[in-house]
Order: sequence, then structure tokens, then C-alpha cells
Amino acid sequence: MRKAKAKSVVVNPDAMPVYRAPEQTTEQALSRTALRPSINGASVMKAYQGNIMGKDADLSELVKGLSDSCKRVNGGDLSTLEAMLVSQATALQTIFTSLARRAQDQEYQKNLEAFLGLALKAQAQSRATISALVDLKYPRQATFVKQANIAHGPQQVNNGAGADGSARVHAQAHGEKSAPEQSKLLEAEHGQPGGRMDTRAAQAAERSYQAVETVAKIHRAKKPRG
Repeated sequence: MRKAKAKSVVVNPDAMPVYRAPEQTTEQALSRTALRPSINGASVMKAYQGNIMGKDADLSELVKGLSDSCKRVNGGDLSTLEAMLVSQATALQTIFTSLARRAQDQEYQKNLEAFLGLALKAQAQSRATISALVDLKYPRQATFVKQANIAHGPQQVNNGAGADGSARVHAQAHGEKSAPEQSKLLEAEHGQPGGRMDTRAAQAAERSYQAVETVAKIHRAKKPRG
């Protein structure tokens, strides 16, 4: 069975004809057509290009041309976008030059500042367009930083590397206990070299003073006090 062709539903002779499939209603066909990006873009082009190509530009042909450009971009061909950005940057440069010259011809300071401000805005837009073109032509490469240590004073960074670091990760992944090397308890000898400090162990009491000898006679006071 041959598939029935879509019929044209003319809403306005001056507007874009809408094609409706047999299984669609007129409202559905109008809604889907209104959502097409190429239709929206061509409608704006039709409204603004009157002083460029005249009012006789065909909306259907604008839609076809814009649809072809979208297909090329979807296929990876960005030549149309690159040409567009180059053209826009050049046009903005022309606007900047024209406004800058008009600013120089002004007699009053207020008018000079107005034209010069518009000229600098056009120059900034031209620069932004060129920057967008460079990013499109040469995309920036993403940089992944593993670790950044920033300090205003001395710092110590302990990074596990090699087999030791892999062993610690493997032990933690399997639920094994591992003592952090950076947080070991201080070791005290106390008669046991290499032994750890045990704050719970009872220590033998020691006298904290030394024996004091009797003061010699020569250092005694000559007169008794009191």
C-alpha cells in the first residue's frame, strides 16, 4: 500500500505553507510547523531583510536554505558558521570605523562621547565575535589537575605513590585495617627501645628533688634572727 502524501494547508498566502500528514489534524500540523527552528529563523529573516533583498524574498526558499545549513552543521561541517562569524566581525569593524569618524566630526563634547561610546561597543562586539570564531576553529583542551596544594607558608604534602600507595588502597577496599603513617603515636623508650607510649601503664614513683647538704658554717648568718 502506498503511503498517502501530505497535503498543503494554506493558512495565509503570504506565509509559509503548512503540510499536514493524513494522520494529523490541522491543529497538530500547525503546532509542529511552528516549533521548527528553520521556520522561526526564516520568519525573522523575512521580517528584517526588507531593506537588503527587498520584500519579494520567498519564505519557503528561506526555510529550505536554512534547513540545508542546519543539516550541514549536524553533519560536522562548520564552514557556514565560520563564514558567518567572519562576516559579522568584519561588519562590526565597519560600524566601529564609521562611528569613530563621525565622533571626530562632532562639535559638542556630549555628541562626541555618544558616537565614540557606540563605536567602542561595536569594537567590543567585533572582538567577541572573533573570540567565538577562534574557539570554534580551535576548541580549548580540557585540563584535569590531580592535586593542587596552595599555602601561604611552609607546607608538607604526603602523596602515596607506587606499590605502597596501591597496597594501601587495596587493603582499604577489602576492609583491612591500616595505620596511617602520618599519625603514629610518639614512641618513648622507658627501658623498652622501640616501644610505644602507654599512658595507662603505672609508672614507679620517683623523688623529684635532690639531696640538700648542710650549709657550711661560713655561710651561716652572724646574728640570730628575731
